[in-house]
Amino acid sequence: MPDLGKYVTEVLLAYGVSIAILATLVAMSWRQSRRVRRDLEAAEARKNG
Repeated sequence: MPDLGKYVTEVLLAYGVSIAILATLVAMSWRQSRRVRRDLEAAEARKNG
């Protein structure tokens, strides 16, 4: 890890916030994908009845 001097808190905080945002976006995308897949399967089941 490079020596960040007096900016260590700000840099690590920025990394932490970035990782948290990315994790949230991945979780939301995964959740939406599951919901859309479930809705599509339900629509196809109704169509093929």
